[in-house]
Amino acid sequence: MWTADIPFVEPVAAAQALAALPGLAFLDSAMHHDTLGRTSTLAADPFGRFRFRDGVATLDGRPLPGSGLAALRACLAPYRTERETDLPAFAGGAIGYVAYDLGATLERVAAPARRADLCDDIAFNLYDTVLSIDHGTGRCRLVATGFPETDPAAREARARARLARFTALLAEARPSPEPAAQGPLAWRSNFTRPAYEAAVERVRDYIRAGDIYQANIAQRFEADLPPGFDPFALYRRLRAINPATFGAYLAFEGLSVASSSPERFLRLSGSSIETRPIKGTVRRVADPEADARLGAALQANPKERAENIMIVDLLRNDLSRICEPHSVRVPVLCGLESYASVHHLVSVVTGTLKADMDALDLIAATFPGGSITGAPKLRAMDIITEIEGDARELYCGAIGALGFDGDLDTAIAIRTVFMDDRVAVLQAGGGITLLSEPGPEYEETLTKAARIFEAFGAEGCGPEGHGAGTDARRAP
Repeated sequence: MWTADIPFVEPVAAAQALAALPGLAFLDSAMHHDTLGRTSTLAADPFGRFRFRDGVATLDGRPLPGSGLAALRACLAPYRTERETDLPAFAGGAIGYVAYDLGATLERVAAPARRADLCDDIAFNLYDTVLSIDHGTGRCRLVATGFPETDPAAREARARARLARFTALLAEARPSPEPAAQGPLAWRSNFTRPAYEAAVERVRDYIRAGDIYQANIAQRFEADLPPGFDPFALYRRLRAINPATFGAYLAFEGLSVASSSPERFLRLSGSSIETRPIKGTVRRVADPEADARLGAALQANPKERAENIMIVDLLRNDLSRICEPHSVRVPVLCGLESYASVHHLVSVVTGTLKADMDALDLIAATFPGGSITGAPKLRAMDIITEIEGDARELYCGAIGALGFDGDLDTAIAIRTVFMDDRVAVLQAGGGITLLSEPGPEYEETLTKAARIFEAFGAEGCGPEGHGAGTDARRAP
């Protein structure tokens, strides 16, 4: 690896500078945290583009043998490197997403009735040069791998040339004013309020019948975009309004992704695994004492704790399939984490990956995440498909980075918008249990979506009774 330290560059300014190159990827810790939100990573101008859709894997548009995660593994194999402890956690590799609907290729579950086909099932770009910004120390480091060159001399020459090019681009980075809202937009949902409340009752009926214990049901909101809409400006507003530890902006050909996810799905460092499921949400309020009471009440709420513990048990079971015996642990159970608009209950589950497994085996064994499906997982996924009707596509999939060294860090794709040049899509849902009440469950979906609506424009929502209506404007 070849590295260069550069003067501190504010992450958004760095992203704007690198946007001069194709394929910008910005893994953004907009909500700084000593561990979860310590580093932001930026990359651009990938040397390879892996896609998987409709059972066909491609690299730069050329078909590849195999399919899905196995094809991605083969694509990455020529560039395998050893972990270097003096480098940032991500020092080159693949950045992208795995869509929720890949789950139908990993398990025997029902296919959705409708699919908009905005997303691939897997989309990763391969990056040889990355910028790492440490928010704790202010250190900015460029790292270049020299790939796809594999001859030592050619690889070093490419790495040095790439460092020089990125250094020059970043030297011109300058902060710019916060962008104005590009809305309001006319949002429409695949549920009316009565229909969503009826969906909650259907899940409760399945629970009473003994089919499941819990299922996550989401609304899908869509809105037409005006000509000239700027996806990165939308992401800038979103990160300012709703900063998150696992924010992301990804630019693909014909698709942009803006995410402010608070939830880590899977992290693999060496053989150490961590997942951080979120179950339990309450909106925040401006008064500090009242806000603290809401957080404390959430942490003590029997229904919310039961829901969280149920998913922890599911994830312990998933991890046990690919972890060393007796290595799965729960160091945090129902901890309270606070974000811009909501408090969440978050647990932490850890384990040690078996020696003959890798990051893609880990994804295959656990995907989609239990916190956004339900329990038992497969039956819950069938019920989700039946009730929601529409393919989730990227929503509740995973966004993140897979290093050439084999390490992995991904977030659950919630609080996430994906858009082409015509339409924007966002979804919001919640876990339904026997104790769920239809009205509050509907309101919870609006609370989760409210900051995204605000990023587009404070008035942006569909007519009353279709989508969020005026309720979303009341959400904080």
